[in-house]
Amino acid sequence: MARRSSATLRDIAERVGVSVSAVSMALADHPRIGAETKSRVLRAADELGYVTNAAGRALRVNRVGAIALIVPNTSQHVFGHSYFLHVLTGVDEAANQADVQLLLSTNPDEVHGEVAYDRVMRAGWVDGAIVTSAAVDDPGIRNLVSNGMPVVLLGRFPDLPDAVSVGIDDVAASHDATEHLITVHGRRRLVHLSGPLNHRSAMDRRDGFVDACRAHGVEPVVLEGDYSEESGVRAGEALDPTSLDGLVAANDEMAFGAMTALAARGVHVPRDVAVIGFDDFGLSRVTTPSISTVHVPTVDMAAQATRLLLALIAGERPAEAHAVVPVHLVLRQSCGCRPSTPSAT
Repeated sequence: MARRSSATLRDIAERVGVSVSAVSMALADHPRIGAETKSRVLRAADELGYVTNAAGRALRVNRVGAIALIVPNTSQHVFGHSYFLHVLTGVDEAANQADVQLLLSTNPDEVHGEVAYDRVMRAGWVDGAIVTSAAVDDPGIRNLVSNGMPVVLLGRFPDLPDAVSVGIDDVAASHDATEHLITVHGRRRLVHLSGPLNHRSAMDRRDGFVDACRAHGVEPVVLEGDYSEESGVRAGEALDPTSLDGLVAANDEMAFGAMTALAARGVHVPRDVAVIGFDDFGLSRVTTPSISTVHVPTVDMAAQATRLLLALIAGERPAEAHAVVPVHLVLRQSCGCRPSTPSAT
C-alpha cells in the first residue's frame, strides 16, 4: 500500500517559520501567499524531500468531484448512534447541493484503526475530507491534516490549531446545564455520566460539569460511560439513589438508560433525581418523562463543515480556523421544568 513520505507539511512549516496552512496554500500556488514565501516553501520542500501522495497530486491536476466523510469507527458503531446519522444527513445534503459525490470511510474492526484514513489518502478518490469522532490520541487525523489534502474536522482539536474545524463549546454548554440543576432546582449531590474520556467532546462536557460544581461548592462525581443507552443503564443500576439528587449525562441515550434503571428501582425522575441530557436528537422528546437537554444542531453543523471543505478545495481559506456553532438548553420534564420555549445558553 502506498504511503506518504516521512517529510510532512509540518516539517516544512517549522523549517520556513510559517503555519501548516500557509505551506499547503504555497504548494498549491494560492494567490494569498507571497512570491518570496512560496519560494522559501518550495526550497524547503525540495531540501526535505517532501513528496505529495496520490491524493495531493490529483488535487493539483484536476478534481474528482467527490469528498469523504471519515469516521474512524466500525460501520456498526456508526449506524448504531444517532449522532453519526445526523452528521451524515448534513454532509450529504450540502454535497448534493454542490453536485459532489460522498464517500463514507469507516474502519473494518476495532484493531485496524487507520484504515478509514488510508483508503482516502492513498488513491486520490476524493478532493477533500471531513473527519468526525476521532480520539484525542488518534495519529491518523494528524497525518491527514499534515498530508496536504483539504480537511475539515468536526469538533474541537486544540492540538491542531491550524486545522479548519467546526464544533460547539461543549464546556460552556455542560456548565450551563449543570448550573441549571444547582441554581434553579437546588440540587447539590450531582453525578456526571461522561462519554469515553479519550474523546474531546466527552472531556469537555466533563470539564464543564466539574467547573460548574466547584463554582457552587458542590462536590463533582464523574462516572465514565460510552455514549450508549446500555452504559446509562449500568450507571443507573450501580448508583446509590440516596447519594444523588441530580444527574447530568453527556448525551440523551445515556440519560434515558439511567432514567430507565432508576425507575426500575423505584426512583422518581425528577422528584428524587433531576436529569439533564445532551444532543436533543429526538429521543429526548418522546420519553416519559421528556428529557431536558442541550440542543446541538448537528445536521446544520455538518452541512457548514461541508461548505467550508468545498471552499478549501476551491482555494479559499476561512478567516477563522475554528467555527463555533451556538447551542441552547431545552427545558422539559426530567429536570423538573414544565415544557417551555427553549432558552439560549
